[in-house]
Amino acid sequence: MEKEFKVNGMTCGGCVRHVTHALNELEGVSNVNVDLETGIAKVVVSETVTDDQIVNAVKESGYSVQ
Repeated sequence: MEKEFKVNGMTCGGCVRHVTHALNELEGVSNVNVDLETGIAKVVVSETVTDDQIVNAVKESGYSVQ
């Protein structure tokens, strides 16, 4: 299933790579697409991955989520 999250605080391609890497580290994540312009992170996950896990991974990488 695909989920979308608004990530705040990204200012460059390095930020996108940082968030993408953090999300890809979660077990059950099969695809991540982070758009710098919109700030939207689209994450394809198995049903075992919770929204809290995704939000925590983004926060641990230094960004906030709406």
